[in-house]
Amino acid sequence: MNEKTEELKNIFTDVTDGEETVTESQEDTRGSLERDEQTDEERIASVIEQMRERYAFETPLSDEQLRDVATGFYDGDSDEEIASRFEVEPAEIFEARMSLHLIAEDDADEIDLTAIRGREEDDATLAEEYGVSEDRIRRYRRVAAAEDESRRANDRYRDEFDSLLADAELTARMTTDVREDGLEDATEGMETDVEF
Repeated sequence: MNEKTEELKNIFTDVTDGEETVTESQEDTRGSLERDEQTDEERIASVIEQMRERYAFETPLSDEQLRDVATGFYDGDSDEEIASRFEVEPAEIFEARMSLHLIAEDDADEIDLTAIRGREEDDATLAEEYGVSEDRIRRYRRVAAAEDESRRANDRYRDEFDSLLADAELTARMTTDVREDGLEDATEGMETDVEF
């Protein structure tokens, strides 16, 4: 060691109270891509449990089945497809979805829900007015009630499902795209017809 290096080492050890090395512990900070300890399934189960407590909804489906209803909804499965897996009626899946605030665009695409919201006429009167069955009117009223319930909660539960299930699908798709793009870049210009 030359004289300057020795001098710098002495200054360093004086400043660091005699420590030869300095390390700082690392921790996750805001913005870290690290998730908490819970798995997505546990987080979905937690959301369902919170909703059961808040709304006290009744369903013959277990929490695990409700989790599968939510997952199936985000996978694009119909109520009929989900119902066949559980051997229940599609109406039970529809009711479970409404209880979970999982409303599809086509749940009430034939009618303006704002027009029937708050109407006091009975189902038969509205069915005749809109030219649909009473069952359809009951369905539309249930969709409108689920939308209202979700809005009163600031769409909190729906947003949580979106972040867990829709983002997971997007992340998987993006990861696949990045992997494929990276492979293309890595193999670009390579000869593939190589003889050994």
